[in-house]
Amino acid sequence: MMNFSKYLRFAVVGACALAACKGGPPTAQKPGKYSSTTGIEYNTEEGMKVADYQGIPDGPGLVFIEGGRTVLGSAEEDVAMTHDNLERTVTLASFYMDEAEVANIHWLEYLHFVRKDSAEEFYLSALPDTTVWARELSFNDPYVDYYLRYPGFRYFPVVGVSWLQANDYCTWRTAKVNERLAGDADDSGSSSGGGLFKRKKKGDAGAAAEGTSEDGGKAKVAIENGNTLPNYRLPTEAEWEYAAQSLIGTQETGNENQENKRIYPWDGRQVRNSYGKKMGQFLANFKRGRGDYAGIAGSLNDGAMITEYVYAYPPNDYGLYNMAGNVNEWVQDIYRPLSFEDVEDLNPFRRNGFLDPSEKYDKKGYQSLIDDHVRVYKGGSWRDVAYWLSPGTRRFMAEDSATATIGFRCAMINAGSNK
Repeated sequence: MMNFSKYLRFAVVGACALAACKGGPPTAQKPGKYSSTTGIEYNTEEGMKVADYQGIPDGPGLVFIEGGRTVLGSAEEDVAMTHDNLERTVTLASFYMDEAEVANIHWLEYLHFVRKDSAEEFYLSALPDTTVWARELSFNDPYVDYYLRYPGFRYFPVVGVSWLQANDYCTWRTAKVNERLAGDADDSGSSSGGGLFKRKKKGDAGAAAEGTSEDGGKAKVAIENGNTLPNYRLPTEAEWEYAAQSLIGTQETGNENQENKRIYPWDGRQVRNSYGKKMGQFLANFKRGRGDYAGIAGSLNDGAMITEYVYAYPPNDYGLYNMAGNVNEWVQDIYRPLSFEDVEDLNPFRRNGFLDPSEKYDKKGYQSLIDDHVRVYKGGSWRDVAYWLSPGTRRFMAEDSATATIGFRCAMINAGSNK
């Protein structure tokens, strides 16, 4: 009799599971009340907990970048003769990217919470190097004191930030945004935004973001709940270059052939606007020529002797601002001159010296600057000539170094999608 009752119970559960399937196959948003493989009911004392899920939450500041096939590589003449980014066809999965560069106000917000929640040692390590503005033969001294903190510069891109510092910011931002999304998830009062944010080992740019308070407490934020965001992180070089190309604006509906290429993140071979009331105006903030950063008084063209408002100049077809000029931007990849030959053709990325070890480069003998701690930066800056505005150009610098011409923006995977 006991066995009969047991079998009857399973039969009823199975029938309920089948009935639930009549409305169509289960989905991530509608998994049903019962498991489609075991018939066991979810969200019971013994069953697996399946949280409500309505899709990835909106990430502050992010723009969706639809992925696809493209040709990466430099479309400009290789004036530096580096031959380090030859054209090749790759496919990128869709992802998210900040619509604008991380600005001074965002970094000051970061410093505010770090000082409040973390050790003084970490706060000091998070301070940008404002002395990057100081020049022996130029009077840029006021920027050393005022550029980061003066209210008028709030929405100018943060500079003087190393690759390592930018990664720490991504870790903090992930935790702070998810703390807000998940609510007060920890009854003990510790939060994912507090505590000393410890770096993962060098080079592990994709490591999970997690805030740890000094007493060891951790916020109860679980990936399975679906109410939080994936990690904010630096974009890969391929993602950055793909987003800067923004070739969706050149494609006709229904045509799968990419018939156009862009030298810059906009149409044409010129750096000036060709249309409308702003015809003749520069489309990016860059150095026009020797000693010419902005034009003449009364008719300033690009309008910026140094950096500029992060929403200045027209956005590209993805809605991204300043993917050329203003400041160069850090990306995740370590630099190798032949990465275009080595990396895979789906979501290409170089995280270490695999296939091209640093021992091949004579840094100790001062014959090379390449090792496993130099990172790629892209995009051109206020101090660069137009050549560097082309998305395919690339340079590198030590990950613990900073300049007045390099900033960054964050990216994020499109979780829960195969596109």
